[in-house]
Amino acid sequence: MQYSIDFGMTDFKLTVMDINGKPSRVITGDTLYHYPENDRTEIFNPNTLFIAQQNNDWIIESDHAETQGEGENILLTGNVIITNKDQPEIQLLTEILNLDTVHNTAYTDQPVTMKSPHGDTHSVGFHAALQEETINLHSRVRGQYNAPPVN
Repeated sequence: MQYSIDFGMTDFKLTVMDINGKPSRVITGDTLYHYPENDRTEIFNPNTLFIAQQNNDWIIESDHAETQGEGENILLTGNVIITNKDQPEIQLLTEILNLDTVHNTAYTDQPVTMKSPHGDTHSVGFHAALQEETINLHSRVRGQYNAPPVN
């Protein structure tokens, strides 16, 4: 089935407000299309800043994102990278990520690599609670950690 586009944007920046009228997310991207037949929104090269109340902001970027309706659940695909704004040297990398914007959680059942200055950890699947800063790795977890030098 061919869907029609009722609006689109290029090189855009959107600010999503929370229930109190404060910014909760800032989304930038190359192209955004909206399809009215199924209320689907598609974004190419999205970069999203999740603004936390305790100044603990997260950045999630990917090649592609897709959502329906109000954007409560977003599917990100291709080169998905999650970083903490204040600790960009620590990254979570995967190819597919499901993002729940209501509960500020992210999860995947795909292979994941967590990179840090002191080593890499690999697993299959994870669940992250962004506000609580917790990450649960699901299975086949393996890694190497090099202790930082003592001064």
